[in-house]
Amino acid sequence: MKYHIDTIPVWDAMKEESECPLCALRRKTERLLVDRSLGASVMSPDTRIKVNELGFCSRHQEMMYAFRGGNKLGHGLMMLSHLQTLRPKVEKALKATGSQSSGGGLGRLFKPAKSASERGPLDDLSANCLLCDEMKMQEDRHAASLLHLWKTEKAFREAFLASKGLCLPDTAKALAMAPELLSGDTLDSFTKAAKDLLNANLKRLEEELEWFTLKFDYRNAEKPWGDSRDALERTVNKLRGWTLGPEPMQDNV
Repeated sequence: MKYHIDTIPVWDAMKEESECPLCALRRKTERLLVDRSLGASVMSPDTRIKVNELGFCSRHQEMMYAFRGGNKLGHGLMMLSHLQTLRPKVEKALKATGSQSSGGGLGRLFKPAKSASERGPLDDLSANCLLCDEMKMQEDRHAASLLHLWKTEKAFREAFLASKGLCLPDTAKALAMAPELLSGDTLDSFTKAAKDLLNANLKRLEEELEWFTLKFDYRNAEKPWGDSRDALERTVNKLRGWTLGPEPMQDNV
């Protein structure tokens, strides 16, 4: 697969010195996409066609509703257009389900599908998200750029080795993608570095989180926190990707 390479954002994310530069970059990208969706994209015909067809997942609906106090008019215009496109499809799907007493009744359709073969006509109408699709493309691009930097720039290799590495999900993603873009000693060295950094930093976080919990014992109340005050947030972020704590790479978004 051919990836678009853009190394500048990855270098910027490395300067954050966070638990995972790809997480920091992902969250910044997500904020930019939400901001764009509520801005000029509201009136863009190409974007409106995609929104009408795909809509947004619940998480991105929540982000758009709350972002910078929200843009309820822009949000409402997009959802009205999406609803006008979606409603005829829902009506058609409802007619296709038959009566509630039949084997394909509505009651079954509203239960979570256990497999693709059990999915009903309504399931696919609420399973897509334009921003999730765009985020997936951006995530692949950022991971490929990181691997390209490892391959081509000694300064980046040194910076990466001195960093806290990647979170658990992004380590898995980078290791899976690496054989597509790296080979020989370059592949071996990245694989070793990514694994070693993950192991070392999980151990560090375990120690910091343990001290975080021990600080709640009155006998430790006067002892210094060290680096453990935000260990809970950083541990969650390391294990699951950025989830808690201050927004990374704030800038203007």
